[in-house]
Formats: sequence, structure tokens, C-alpha cells
Amino acid sequence: MEKILTLGIETSCDETAAAILRGGRELLSNVISTQIPLHRKFGGVVPEIASRKHIVNIMPVIDEALTTAGVKLRDINQIAVTKGPGLAGALLVGISAAKSLAYALNIPLIAVNHLEGHIFANFISTPELEPPFLSLVVSGGHTALIRMLDYNRFELLGQSRDDAAGEAFDKIARVMGLPYPGGPEIDKLAKLGDATAINFPHPKVDGYDFSFSGLKSAVLNFLNTAQMRGDTIVAADVAASFQKTVVDTLAEKTLSAADEFALDKIVLAGGVAANSSLEQTLRTACRNRGLKFFYPSKILCTDNAAMIACRGYYQSLTGDFADATLNAVPNLGL
Repeated sequence: MEKILTLGIETSCDETAAAILRGGRELLSNVISTQIPLHRKFGGVVPEIASRKHIVNIMPVIDEALTTAGVKLRDINQIAVTKGPGLAGALLVGISAAKSLAYALNIPLIAVNHLEGHIFANFISTPELEPPFLSLVVSGGHTALIRMLDYNRFELLGQSRDDAAGEAFDKIARVMGLPYPGGPEIDKLAKLGDATAINFPHPKVDGYDFSFSGLKSAVLNFLNTAQMRGDTIVAADVAASFQKTVVDTLAEKTLSAADEFALDKIVLAGGVAANSSLEQTLRTACRNRGLKFFYPSKILCTDNAAMIACRGYYQSLTGDFADATLNAVPNLGL
């Protein structure tokens, strides 16, 4: 029996993406059309522009994914698409395309949670990975600690009460005059700075929730005060000290949860997973504690359709399909 072919579609923000997955973990193609150059001049994603560009890109991206995979549209067995969270207009482009294709081909449609998709990117990068494990999901809009019990059972241990880590990175980068997207720019600049130069306060939140708005305010106050006093600001030191505070906070909560729930596998996921300091800090801490650390390839950290196809495949095994009433859910939670 041939393995199921899943077409994944992702349009939650500013990447138009399509991927073909054979079975649960064999990636045949993964095409991503980014809009970063379009939004950079605005310092962030403009929803209306993103939606319009998705409309232009969606079918060419799907066609390229099929061509790269060496399959025809008629070969596809099911379609998985992101239903949320994300920008409403952007999500609707992907959902409309997925619903139309599923109807025309008379094949199942699967509605995927974008955050769950980020976790599943690790199954493609590391085919031998199996639940249960603890996952730290860190992206531009979300920061969450999730206990994954099996492929379709999740327990949310904690999440951001205000700014997500990625959002804090982007806001600080913007204030410092760094180009969009700010996270990679902070990471790059931090490599040139002294992470112990400035003692920014560590966010104090009970349990496994996160809060980065206070840290963001502390950095802004430091920059404004220095500017008013005429003090020299070493941008690399600010970036390094800020990044270290965020990374230490994320790592401390993650390791504490792993201890409490006796989990020996830690999985990093989401766009901010591409941050070199976060990856290295968690990798080193896991090695020192005898824990196994899993981390997706860089291309699977940021928004992509491969992770959506993978999540959709495991949903399909339990008959978790959507119907023609599928709609976008911009504020979808886990």
C-alpha cells in the first residue's frame, strides 16, 4: 500500500507556503515565498499587503511544490491547511485555496493549528522522535510551554501573558533602528556585544507563564535615559544583554518543567527557535542534565507548510477532518 500524500498549505502571516509530504515524515517538497522585502519598509507586516500578495502567490507556490515533488495534483490524497492563529485575511487565502482544491479533487480537508504545526516540524527534522516530550514554542506571536503526551494530546503548561518573546525582539529591534524582521538582527548584533554589560530585570511570573512587556519597557527606559543624558550607547551590548535575559528566562522555565514532569526530551519549535543563543543555551543545558534536545532545521523553524502537512497527517489518522464550513480563527489557541 502506497503512503498517503498530503498537500500542506500555510498562509498565516507573510509567507506563502506549500509542501508535499509522503506518509508522516518524508518531505518531498517545501516551497516558501517570503514577503519580507515588501514589509521591511514599513517595519513590520501590513495585513492588507500580506493578503493581496498571498492571492498572487498561492497557486504558483502550490504548482512549484507539486513539480518539485514530482507528483500531479490528482495524486494528492488529502490537504492540510492552517486555520489559525494568524492574520484573518492571510489565513482566508490559504483556506479558500485548500477548500476549493479539496472539493474539486473530492479528497479530505484537514484544519491545522499553526502552533501545533511548529512542534511537528521536529518530526520531519528528526524522524526517530516520538512523544511524550516537553516543547517550548517560541514565535513572533506566541510563547508557550507544551507537554505533548502523544501525537494528538497536548497539555498547555504556560504561555505569554502579554508580549511574546519574538514580539519583544521585534519591538526592541525597531527602537534600535534595526531592519525588519528584528529577531535575526538582534541575534546577529548580540554576537558582537557583552551579554553581562547591562543588568536588565528578569521577568518574574508564577508557574510556567511568561511575560516580556516589563523587560521590553526596561530596555526602552535604558535607551531613553542614556539618550537624554548624552551617554554613549553600545548597541551590541544592549542587544546581547537583552537577548541573554530573554533566553535565560525561557531556558529556566523549560528546564524546571522538564524536572517537574520527569520528561527527558525537550523540543524547541517556532520562529525564534532559529535564535542561535536560545538553541545553544538549551542544547548545553540538556547535555549537562542528561536530557535529549531536539531542534528543527532552520527552514522548518520559521513559517512553512511542511509542518502543517505533518500535523495534518497525524490528525487524519484519527479521522479529524474539516468540512466546507471551515473558516479562519485568527486568535486560535492550543
